[in-house]
Amino acid sequence: MNLLITGAWKVSEEQIEEIAAIGHSVVFMQNEKDACPVDYDQVEGVVCNGFFLYHDIEKFKNLRFVQLTSAGFDRIDTEYISTHNIDLFNARGVYSIPMAEYTVCGVLQLLKQSRGFLMNQVEHIWEKNRELGELFSKNVCIVGCGNVGTECAKRFSAFGCIVRGVDLYPNDSDHFQYIAALKDLYTEISSADIVILTLPLSKESQRLFNAETFSKFKNNALLVNISRGGVVDTPALVDALKTGWIAGAVLDVFEDEPLADDSPLWDMKNVIITPHNSFVGEGNSHRLWHVISKNLRGIK
Repeated sequence: MNLLITGAWKVSEEQIEEIAAIGHSVVFMQNEKDACPVDYDQVEGVVCNGFFLYHDIEKFKNLRFVQLTSAGFDRIDTEYISTHNIDLFNARGVYSIPMAEYTVCGVLQLLKQSRGFLMNQVEHIWEKNRELGELFSKNVCIVGCGNVGTECAKRFSAFGCIVRGVDLYPNDSDHFQYIAALKDLYTEISSADIVILTLPLSKESQRLFNAETFSKFKNNALLVNISRGGVVDTPALVDALKTGWIAGAVLDVFEDEPLADDSPLWDMKNVIITPHNSFVGEGNSHRLWHVISKNLRGIK
């Protein structure tokens, strides 16, 4: 197979040699926005992230394999992929561990008010805080129970939390007390101390967390969003945080990225902001190579 690999994957020379040994011919391009280095008709497979945001997929008449370096499918026309019998793979399971660890870290920072201690450390202030929270026995609702949601469930369960899930396709899982259907979202979030969003962006989830949804939250609950920014109505979230209805938020993704300089979220003491960074972890390269090499070996 003639394979085009973009700079979205930091592939090594040794890995390219191994791909060649499998029987695939590799062409590399660093920047996905650049002109395609070969004729569209020559490309049979692509390893990429947002490549098809800049190149019309319909021009690739012989395309039969797409490997995404992302977990989400929102940057590619999945309907076209399906109707043209193209094998499509994502980076399933690659980023779940660091994202779950990030989530625990963020929630604990809010509960333990670590920002206040950091500020005191900078100013050399020795001052106790006797109003810190605990993670133990908290009710956690994870919306989106795929790989990332499941890894989150494992870790919060280990802290003694009561973990329930909500998913478009509910199923039985040993890591959740139970998984409810999306139609039961309001019921599930109404008793949750912590709501974690790990669901993909789709027509069903676009701005699913809006003013009405936030009004169903248990007062003083915490929100974590590590899914996609478009899942949350930002102005509605700002209002919920300003009024104190939502006690705090850990936000790694936003509707518009980078987050605008004048966004009120930057200056909220009860909000932790990171630049779409939760997926980063030292084991990602190894896990991604395992996924890609396995899928390439299955393509003749």
